[in-house]
Amino acid sequence: MASHPALLQWPRQRRDQLARALWDSAALAKATGGRASGEFQASGVEIDSRDVRPGDLFFALKGEAMDGHKFLGKAFAAGAAAAVVDRPIPQPHILVDDTFVALQALAVAARDRCEAVRIGVTGSVGKTGVKEALFAALDRGSNGAAHRSVKSYNNHVGVPLSLSRMAARSKFGVFEMGMNHAGEIADLTAQVCPNVAVIVTIAPAHIENLGSEEAIADAKAEIFGGLEEGGKAVIPADSPHFERLRDAATAVGANVVAFGRSEDADVRLLDAIPSANGGSLVTADLGTHRLCYSVAEPGEHWIANSLAVIAAVRAAGGDLGAAGLSLAEMGGLKGRGARHKISAVSGTALMIDESYNANPASMRATLQQLGQTPATRRVAVLGSMKELGDFADGFHAQLMEPLTAANVDYAVLVGDEMRALGKELTQELGKGADSALGNVPAFAHCNSPGEAISALEEYGITAGDAILVKGSNSVGLGRLVEHFVARQTNGRDA
Repeated sequence: MASHPALLQWPRQRRDQLARALWDSAALAKATGGRASGEFQASGVEIDSRDVRPGDLFFALKGEAMDGHKFLGKAFAAGAAAAVVDRPIPQPHILVDDTFVALQALAVAARDRCEAVRIGVTGSVGKTGVKEALFAALDRGSNGAAHRSVKSYNNHVGVPLSLSRMAARSKFGVFEMGMNHAGEIADLTAQVCPNVAVIVTIAPAHIENLGSEEAIADAKAEIFGGLEEGGKAVIPADSPHFERLRDAATAVGANVVAFGRSEDADVRLLDAIPSANGGSLVTADLGTHRLCYSVAEPGEHWIANSLAVIAAVRAAGGDLGAAGLSLAEMGGLKGRGARHKISAVSGTALMIDESYNANPASMRATLQQLGQTPATRRVAVLGSMKELGDFADGFHAQLMEPLTAANVDYAVLVGDEMRALGKELTQELGKGADSALGNVPAFAHCNSPGEAISALEEYGITAGDAILVKGSNSVGLGRLVEHFVARQTNGRDA
């Protein structure tokens, strides 16, 4: 039977000619400057043998304390198609002089072979959430042709790994960039060469290493240095460092797109009202038109995050309708806002998992969110905020105000740095009715997640409680969340 003429005339695009396999041996050898042991194809790229899936290319990276070559057996047992190594092996491989240099070279090759619009995302708070929301919006609008860095792969290894995983057929690529010191984002943005660079927030995270918020703003602004010609810089109009960021962007020829409540914002918040699901209904002015959409995630910070997403999607040429729909369907990420129902006396309680990261700004935002969460009682499990250096005691003590404003009934403080907040609470509790702060919660100070679990169990979780768990990842409060979530699962299974 003859084909319909309309099918014969279907327009072919250049990306239709591209290979469907992520990498083949010839392309890998060319990109890395290595030598292939034979012909093979790879469907993924991995650096951790525990995460290898069938068809992956395993990079045997060397670190100060670990050599990936020791885990080649595990990688191939898990189904690796081949490995990148610095010594010959019996299995399919690419032989190179230095596996990390090869990973960086592969990242550049992945970037250069693909016509995807690349978006770089950084910020002191919220960059992972915004990265995920951006990906969801662009992936929906492109029918699955978007790519992003997974988890928090945002450092000197994670960024090239994420680039190397970007398929040649991708239309959008979203890459998170993190830093602890000045100069780190400059290196990362030079690899990504984004078309759009997004700074979500500036806050005193990593202030121990940088010394001031101004220095943090300068370090984040390094992302503009790698922008492609004619690139766009998406920055927070309400930040006290807005002019500093704007000047850094314009100095490299970037087109500035500001988001926020400010009258001068290009994507400006007009209105935000609570929605039935706990999120918000947002109306934004985009200059040429207005956009109304829902944000599933609760909290003022997610209203601001949504404006950053809308601004970035627009700057990248994405579908704003798809962006609005994806924001309405976003769920909390593990350790970054995921919500769990856990077992409680006479019913269930809500546990909000913010255990992956914490700094003064995100602590205030999530405590405010807790205060707005309907509950019979509110409990805050707060772990130490790290990398604050000499500022640590002051920033921890200052959590007294948002803690009491949230009408928290009980607080579990975990880690040495939290002793400063414990001292403030003890002083206010000693004043009794004379305290000017109103509802000062009782508290327990703990040295470890295990002690915090015991303190929370001793306090007793009852139906209708809302429990916020937040701290720097190194404190390990994810263990506490897992304990109570597992208890709920076990109870249901029983």
